[in-house]
Amino acid sequence: QVQLVESGGGLVQAGDSLRLSCAASGRTLSNYVMAWFRQAPGKEREFVTVISRSGGSTSSADSVKGRFTISRDNAKNMVYLQMNSLKPEDTAVYYCAASYRISNWHGDFGFWGQGTQVTVSS
Repeated sequence: QVQLVESGGGLVQAGDSLRLSCAASGRTLSNYVMAWFRQAPGKEREFVTVISRSGGSTSSADSVKGRFTISRDNAKNMVYLQMNSLKPEDTAVYYCAASYRISNWHGDFGFWGQGTQVTVSS
């Protein structure tokens, strides 16, 4: 199994940028499709973005297109989420997740990190 640990969250102002990191251990990262999800208080977990095993293909939710970018470094067993032009509605706990298939449904992801809080003030 792969273990995932997120980092990089924090409190920022609207318009700021933040980069989240996800460190993988236990298994080779290149075996997995990787994604970021988020969950705001009182809301369901929401798909943010996904990246293929090689990193050659990505897909993002409409709400973050043009602002968020997912990337990965398989040699370092790391996945990143670069978040630009942050908005208050981006406030949530952000989770890194691993799957054996490309998907935007959280049910397809069997491995999760503990999450990192991102708070965007207006």
